[in-house]
Amino acid sequence: MNAANVTKELVESVGKLAETTSGVEETESEKRKRHLPASAAVGWLRAGWRDLVSQPVPSLAYGVAVFALSALVIAAMFALGWSTVLFPALAGFLVVGPLLAIGLYQKSRALETGEPVALKRMLLVKGKSGGQIPFVGVLLCLLMLLWMRAAVIIYALFFGYRPFPGLDHVAAMLFTTGTGWAMLLVGTLVGGLFAAFSFAISAFSVPMLLDERTDAFTAMGTSMAMVWNNRPVMIAWGAIVLALFLLSAVTGLLALVVVFPLLGHATWQAYKAVR
Repeated sequence: MNAANVTKELVESVGKLAETTSGVEETESEKRKRHLPASAAVGWLRAGWRDLVSQPVPSLAYGVAVFALSALVIAAMFALGWSTVLFPALAGFLVVGPLLAIGLYQKSRALETGEPVALKRMLLVKGKSGGQIPFVGVLLCLLMLLWMRAAVIIYALFFGYRPFPGLDHVAAMLFTTGTGWAMLLVGTLVGGLFAAFSFAISAFSVPMLLDERTDAFTAMGTSMAMVWNNRPVMIAWGAIVLALFLLSAVTGLLALVVVFPLLGHATWQAYKAVR
């Protein structure tokens, strides 16, 4: 077979491959667009509040459990001398938060379908996708650890082997020196990339795995497509989540008792609206 024939067959094969669809949808898709205004995010928050106050005891108990777990982790970090990564760890909470809220999604789904609501059902959730939910949890935890490692590397790039000054002096180190401001700028940019990616893949993947039978990668890819195709309302929703989390941080995370259940129930409402 001469070179001309080989080239001709190669061109024909590529042409056939180009005409064949893989079954994977493009990220930019009219089918995924819901044309929701940014104000719809406030509506999700209101709907989440209705789910919270409907049989509130299980939701508030869930919030207490999340607060207690957070306080325990922070105490352990101080005891082990890991205060250097405290702020990245707090930011990382937003990465794994959607997974921790799965019991709240279960309650909202139960209210929607008329099933009984119980704290036991919220703690022992059986999603339609089975073991895919823990798999997503492992991926999100790895992403959080990667962000924490990146934060340590960024600190080392700007301050070298200089010991972390502690929480009492960190503000002075960051805001009164040029190196501190430079580290804040780079850290914010890198952290923003991590935050955007983790938000996109986790915003709807865990509710989807609870509600539908699918695999983890399909759920995360679908979540990213849903977020991308509904950017105005999802940017507004991300801002609400960040604002409420910062409010919780200001109160020493005590506000998580109410804020976390509220956001969990509202996330389910967001998923149903966008899906």
